Amino acid sequence: MAFNLLVVEDDQDISRLLCKLLHKQGYEAEPAYSGSEARLLLNMKAYDLVLLDLMLPGMSGEQLIKEIRERSFVPVIVISAKTAVKEKVDIIKSGADDYITKPFDKEEVLARVEAQLRRRNNGGFSNAGEQLSYHHLSLDLAARSAAVNGKPLQLTAKEFELLAILVRSPGKVFTREDLYQAVWNERYAVEDNTINVHISNLRNKLSRLEPERAYIDTVWGIGFKMA
Repeated sequence: MAFNLLVVEDDQDISRLLCKLLHKQGYEAEPAYSGSEARLLLNMKAYDLVLLDLMLPGMSGEQLIKEIRERSFVPVIVISAKTAVKEKVDIIKSGADDYITKPFDKEEVLARVEAQLRRRNNGGFSNAGEQLSYHHLSLDLAARSAAVNGKPLQLTAKEFELLAILVRSPGKVFTREDLYQAVWNERYAVEDNTINVHISNLRNKLSRLEPERAYIDTVWGIGFKMA
């Protein structure tokens, strides 16, 4: 069965280009021309991936990401003309799984879509029925849910996978390259700040539920491990 993608883009020419590109690759692609229309469609049906512009009528892409992450792990790839590093970092922190700047290369879009769908199709990791725990933190890999002291820990798909990798081998130090290749299935670039952003976000979320405990340690010059 073909993957079903939602393309949220208010520029009709770009929307048609993306949908045509995805259709040629064998995907089902449905357009939404505003944030509010996208929210309505997301409430009506399940999608395998969302391609999302940020500057939208009705509801901004940033707000839509926030709403999506309150109830879903569906991969979200932002395609935006915003190029500032801080804006990209903020979008990743808010729950986006990837970020592509406009003007985009068609082959890059397809490659990033394929990478996200491959991870979603594979469940992100094996032994998906496994339960993991560390101190007061618990992870249910089948339900893709996490909790601290029984309180739900709201995580993005990438944050959940990173945390699962760390918790599964709590004594091991993982390099940034280890984590990036395991979660994104791509070669890690030394200047890439993605891992640091996700780890920082994880620490903040864990700290809000258990402020007296540090769960993730930085091993300077190497990477990260469970504290």
